[in-house]
Amino acid sequence: MTFIYPSVIKEEDGKFEGYFPDLDKVTFEGRDINTAIDDAQAVLYDYIRVELTEEDSPHLPSVSDESELKLSEGEFVRNICVHFRYTEGWDE
Repeated sequence: MTFIYPSVIKEEDGKFEGYFPDLDKVTFEGRDINTAIDDAQAVLYDYIRVELTEEDSPHLPSVSDESELKLSEGEFVRNICVHFRYTEGWDE
């Protein structure tokens, strides 16, 4: 399965910090944009893994439309994509 969620990123004090507006309290950071995006992919993957494998009834929030996000000065949006291979109960 492929999951894509928008993230909001801002450069602050020489590093990049961001969050996922659709996911409660899911944040990331990096010393440059590439490490911030790598961190964003890692935390998004972990969030989805927990929801799909550890919760009794998984709930993944709806994805916001990028054009409807309210951005502060200096913030920009990047869509973050993760691939999750969910095979529980499947014989391969």
